[in-house]
Amino acid sequence: MTQSKTAETVETDAGTARVTWRRAKKARLVLAVSHGAGGGIEARDLEALAAALPPHGVSVALVEQPWRVAGKKLAPPPKTLDVGWRGLWSVVAKPGLPVIAGGRSAGARVACRTATELGAHAVLALSFPLHPPGKPEKSRADELLGAGVPTLVVQGGNDPFGKPEEFPAGSYEMVEVPYGDHGFAVPKRAPIDQDQALKVITEAVLEWTSSLG
Repeated sequence: MTQSKTAETVETDAGTARVTWRRAKKARLVLAVSHGAGGGIEARDLEALAAALPPHGVSVALVEQPWRVAGKKLAPPPKTLDVGWRGLWSVVAKPGLPVIAGGRSAGARVACRTATELGAHAVLALSFPLHPPGKPEKSRADELLGAGVPTLVVQGGNDPFGKPEEFPAGSYEMVEVPYGDHGFAVPKRAPIDQDQALKVITEAVLEWTSSLG
């Protein structure tokens, strides 16, 4: 048995959050990763990482923001998301291991904005929303470039929120999921299937976490 699953609620200034743990038997890192503004921790990439990482010494803390725990359909403003994330950080840091701050979409923005402040070891940005669809002039690149810690971006090749080639140069690493959309779904006509697309994600993250020490 390489991992166990437990859940706990956390009171924050933004409301009650929830952390679902997939613990490694001999953990060396914690990946705390949250969902986007339109979904939860059941997202395909988050589930794949939660299954793949613990056998390799990385405990995964799947974070649900208070608005999601409360059953609301719309995410609050970015500042409120940051408040919720700050409020649960002590829980994901409690094992005393280096913590990778992660998230998909809006969650990736939160991780980038707060990484230095919270002392994150690194940032994993899944489907970073570089700009709103069709509005490349409204760039959020400053959030990504300002993370201040080692950062891995995993981006779908056909993400309407920003394709890999749209991203500015920076010190972060980029991995492309071929043909993937914002949720890393690939079309049925694509030369890779969904399982292969998810394998691109898990293998890239495993390699990256190994390089972090």
